[in-house]
Amino acid sequence: MSKAVGILEVYGLTTAFVAADAACKAADVTLENFDKNKPANADKLPVPLLVTIKIRGDVSAVEEGLKAARAAAESLTGVVAEHIIANPAEDTQKMLVLSGMDKK
Repeated sequence: MSKAVGILEVYGLTTAFVAADAACKAADVTLENFDKNKPANADKLPVPLLVTIKIRGDVSAVEEGLKAARAAAESLTGVVAEHIIANPAEDTQKMLVLSGMDKK
């Protein structure tokens, strides 16, 4: 059985770091790679970059980690989206490791 994944999309890289740190301190979760997205309407957003953090662990730990991450992100620039996948399918697992952060 695979570990659950928690996904939190926030405004800006600083908020992503703060949220990820809060998640890891609040629960027994591990941090996976960040991903980024600059949407077409970026100039109208609070910060023109969306960053997605991904945490892994058992479902209850991921829930607790996301709760802390969401609170941290909302105290800064805010949350765009949040979701937990309790048991990601094999094909979903492959997509979770993709990241635009290493692209120039």
